[in-house]
Amino acid sequence: MSASIPVIDLEPLRCGGEAGLAKVAAELGQACRGVGFFYVVNHGVPAELIAEAFAKSRAFFAEPIAGKLEIAIDVVGANRGYSGFMREALDPSHGRDKKEAFNIGLDLAPDDSGLLAGEPFRALNAWPRTPGFRETFLAYFDACLTLGGEIHRAFARDLGLPLDFFVDKLERSLATLRILRYPPEPEGEIGAGEHTDYGNITLLATDGVGGLEVRTRAGQWLAAPSIPGAFVVNIGDCLMRWTNDVYVSTPHRVVSRGTGERYSIAFFLDANPLAKVEAIPSCVPAGESPKYAPILSHEYLRQRLEATFPKGG
Repeated sequence: MSASIPVIDLEPLRCGGEAGLAKVAAELGQACRGVGFFYVVNHGVPAELIAEAFAKSRAFFAEPIAGKLEIAIDVVGANRGYSGFMREALDPSHGRDKKEAFNIGLDLAPDDSGLLAGEPFRALNAWPRTPGFRETFLAYFDACLTLGGEIHRAFARDLGLPLDFFVDKLERSLATLRILRYPPEPEGEIGAGEHTDYGNITLLATDGVGGLEVRTRAGQWLAAPSIPGAFVVNIGDCLMRWTNDVYVSTPHRVVSRGTGERYSIAFFLDANPLAKVEAIPSCVPAGESPKYAPILSHEYLRQRLEATFPKGG
């Protein structure tokens, strides 16, 4: 599977000038039009920060459930806080997901203008008592936000857009940093059901334990192995919509390998809530209409989230 999901070196994007940008943009474009997944190396997020984030994640999930429930999503709102075991169902036909998670959004001050104005999905983060948790994950959030912006600059180059096309759309992003724990399950059990991601891109770091599977266009499930030091990146539905299906949002799932618990950290990069998601003109063939009607980013995100949390749970 490593041959099917390309490994893209991002060093030329930062240090190679126009030639480096063109090289990386072409590689990203090919991956986005094909499998919809790719690995990135030399991505600029320090290895020490990633390791510390996993350490804080393990510490948080080891805490008593009572404290976690005090900052649950149902209490905090706006898709922030703790999501308990079997709380979600990404693929309702296969039951609820065997995982627990914690969500962090853009960190806002209590007097933030967008928060006071009631912008959709704006809320204060809830923080656990885990020592160093807040500081570690705010640094991780910022590093991933920078990386996501660099990747979008290359997308713009590939799509024939001004290099800053996505900049204003990603300002004050609705990005979500989600830490996840999959408890030990028998081999073959579904930890996260088949789904596509909602936003623009996902940056996924794993602890080396396998389980991620990607569905090819032929319908075959293939394992996505862990590559030390690399992020697994995939296209989300919102960017697929923006590109009029030129870029592909690929279904994927997490399946237990029977090797014990699994931790991962996903950074979901969404546009800001008032960004209009409409087909990029260069992605619409001459004489055809866009495949999707324009929609505001927050409206689309709400539709997708409401389908993820089954009623009564």
